[in-house]
Amino acid sequence: MSKQIHNEPGLSAIAQQGILMPKESLMEVKVRNQNLFIGIPRETSFQENRIALVPESVALLVNNGHQVVIESNAGKNANFTDTDYSEAGAQIAYTTEEVYKNAKLILKVAPPSDAELELMQERQTLLSILQIAMQQRDFVSKLKNKRITALAYEYMRDETEVLPVIQAMSEIVGSTSILIAAEYLSNTMSGKGELLGGVTGVPPTEVVIIGAGTVGEYAARTALGLGAQVKVFDNNLYKLRRIQRNLGQKLYTSTIVPSFLMKALRTADVAIGAVHAKEGRTPVYVSEEMVSEMRFGSVIIDVSIDQEVVLRLRKLPIIHTQFLENMELYIIVCQILLRVWPERHLMH
Repeated sequence: MSKQIHNEPGLSAIAQQGILMPKESLMEVKVRNQNLFIGIPRETSFQENRIALVPESVALLVNNGHQVVIESNAGKNANFTDTDYSEAGAQIAYTTEEVYKNAKLILKVAPPSDAELELMQERQTLLSILQIAMQQRDFVSKLKNKRITALAYEYMRDETEVLPVIQAMSEIVGSTSILIAAEYLSNTMSGKGELLGGVTGVPPTEVVIIGAGTVGEYAARTALGLGAQVKVFDNNLYKLRRIQRNLGQKLYTSTIVPSFLMKALRTADVAIGAVHAKEGRTPVYVSEEMVSEMRFGSVIIDVSIDQEVVLRLRKLPIIHTQFLENMELYIIVCQILLRVWPERHLMH
């Protein structure tokens, strides 16, 4: 039967055509390099002590096949030496230009300055805090002209729609704000010599917190732990209920009504502005008149200074850790950024 099939002219012709038909051939495809070349320049912003990666993170990246180049003394203000990064596997660059010229991915903490934008190469990727609402109009244009892919830490969301970077920084700055207030209430920093909290037989310190978000919650948690009397103001009732539920106790809460807020500020020892605006600038809830009604030696800490201020202080440009003792208002003013204090917690 097989011989009959082989001798049939129709099948033979089809077989011949199949042999002559062109067949696909495999073409060599260039293997794409998936390794990252990461550059970490030294931060140049005023009082910026943080650095984008700690040595342990650099070692993790290098061990997974990535390259990291870091500018010399970039971690000095956070007490990390060039030796720490070199032993972790990073390359040390001795000029800023070398970092921006060779790296494909730039990691920063503070938004890039105009000078740093000039150093960036076309089609580079930037991971940094950008603070778009506070930038000049040509900031985005400069990024666009160089076709830079810029990813802002403050807009990154996880699978639960939470802002993980903002969440972590808010927790730290909330706790830190109370510790700084305690320091400036003491006489070591020209304060009125009071202990934040309270002891038996002595009225507790009064802390007013404007904003019931993550910063406000952790500030309230720390203040209550020290024994202070806490009052929280926010226009979001859900946040006010949440902060009481998370803290596990009842505390004074109120919407931001000017008369109620002024009454609380008159007797407050510490006032903390902890309002975060989702878009644009933070609204001003405390006027200069309210500040002038506060007691001598009270401490004001505004953690929203990067988005404008919550507490209006005679429109004085008090920046970061520059402290002012205004004898006319009898007030010690302290506006901070979270960049000034626990740098290592923030970087981890």
